[in-house]
Order: sequence, then structure tokens, then C-alpha cells
Amino acid sequence: MPDAPILPRTTSGRLPACQSCIPRRRRCAVTVLAALALGSSLILPRAGRADPPVTVLNSWFRYIIPQVPAGGYMTLKNTSSQPMVLTGASSAACGMLTLHRTETSGGVDRMVPVAAVTVPAHGTFRFVEGGYHMMCMNPVMHIGQTVTVTLTFADGSRVPAPFVVYGVSGPSGSAPNGAATGTKMKMPM
Repeated sequence: MPDAPILPRTTSGRLPACQSCIPRRRRCAVTVLAALALGSSLILPRAGRADPPVTVLNSWFRYIIPQVPAGGYMTLKNTSSQPMVLTGASSAACGMLTLHRTETSGGVDRMVPVAAVTVPAHGTFRFVEGGYHMMCMNPVMHIGQTVTVTLTFADGSRVPAPFVVYGVSGPSGSAPNGAATGTKMKMPM
């Protein structure tokens, strides 16, 4: 077996660095640091970002029976200087959860789907009975329960919010307009 080459040592006992290796080591260190920085931004994409500027207030569902869609109501408050566009919602308590508005024509209320709702900069947008609301198809909930709804905005942000489930009288304790006045409601087919 050939003898191992004897490498010169410095006065500290270390092997001398090859001058051609130093630039390569620096490049390697820069590459490793860049990879770590990129990797952490992929793993933690929201690190350093502020929470979405929209808060959800007074959120609740009107639930009657599983065969009837539950109506979802809330107030969205936007604290930013830019409008925020709500594009959808989801919940494990709903087979499907969609944005709607009520239109009245000839004394008949129709529930009309909407693709998006804009919450103005430094403003609010209210989902109320007889106006904009969410429609929860095939609701899986019970009165007194709190269910989570996740709102999705056009910028990709998602805001989870607790919704309290009430019966037909809602949080105010009075029946909705349609039930009190006998107004007919029609769902678009």
C-alpha cells in the first residue's frame, strides 16, 4: 500500500487552505445561505406579512332544518387603505356555501348568487336579512353551536371566523321579514 502523502502543516497544526479552494468555499457558503433563505420563504410564506386587514363581526347562521338552506350573516370590517374583495366561503358545516343577495320583484324575493363582494377601504360591508347573505346548502349544524366559516379574498388571503347558529328567530329573537309578513321566497333554478 502506498504511503499517504505528507501534507505541510501551519504553525497552528492545521492544514493550509488551498488558494483555489477559498473562492469555491465562499461560493458554496453563499449558495447554502441563498438556499436556506429560499427554503424558509417557501416553508413560511406568511412570515413577516401582516394578518389580512378584514375582521368578521356579528357572524351568525339562521338554521331551521337540514333540508332548508341556512342563511349566513355578518359584518366585514376592512382596516386597510385598499378595497378587499370577498370571492368565496367554505365551512365543514355546509355541503356548499355561496354568496347571495336578495332581489324583490313583484312581491317575490329571489336569492341571486353573486361572484364577489367588495369591502371598501377603511369601510364595512354588512350581510343582512333581505340583502346580501351566505347560503349554506345541506347544513350540518344545530342551534346553539358555533361553526367555523373560512372566507376567501381575491388576494389569496383566508380569514376563518366563528358563526353562532340560531333558530328561525335569529339573535334578535324575532322572526325574519318573510316569516313575519308571509312574503314568498323563490330560489333561482
